[in-house]
Amino acid sequence: MHASNAFEVIAKAMLTVRNLSEEVHRALRVRAALHGQSMEAEVREILEAAISPQGRVKLGSLLADMGRQARLTDVEFAVFEQVRDKTPSRPVSFE
Repeated sequence: MHASNAFEVIAKAMLTVRNLSEEVHRALRVRAALHGQSMEAEVREILEAAISPQGRVKLGSLLADMGRQARLTDVEFAVFEQVRDKTPSRPVSFE
């Protein structure tokens, strides 16, 4: 967003669910009321929780775990530091 712009437009997706049983609709309404929010907000939370990866391992955590399992000594680790290429990377050019 540029400093001269007063507003930033953010596109949000919309979803319509048809043929929802009365039982499910009622349960959503009760659940939303128990959580003190609208049905729409409740459904958003349910959908976000349903697609969030559980137990996802991040790359940094995985690499750190591999390092712990390798049980390298400081001397062995120093070898990697000596042979590592420390040259700064060049920016990618798409031309």
